[in-house]
Amino acid sequence: MTLLRFLLCLFTFIGALAAAGALVICVLLMLRFPPLLVAVVLACWILCKLLKAFRKPAQPEPPVLRDSEA
Repeated sequence: MTLLRFLLCLFTFIGALAAAGALVICVLLMLRFPPLLVAVVLACWILCKLLKAFRKPAQPEPPVLRDSEA
C-alpha cells in the first residue's frame, strides 16, 4: 500500500512539473510571437462571449410567505 501511495505521489508530482513546464513554454512562445498572443486573447474573448450566450438564465427566487400572508 505504501508503494502505491508513493507511486501516486510521484506521478502527481511529475504531472504537475510537466504542466508547469508546458505553461512556461506557452508563455514564452506568446511573448516571442505577438500574433500568437493576439490569437490566444481573441480565443479567450470569443469563449467568454459564447459562455455568456449559452448560460441558462437564473431562476427567480420564489416569494417568501410570511405568517400574516398564510
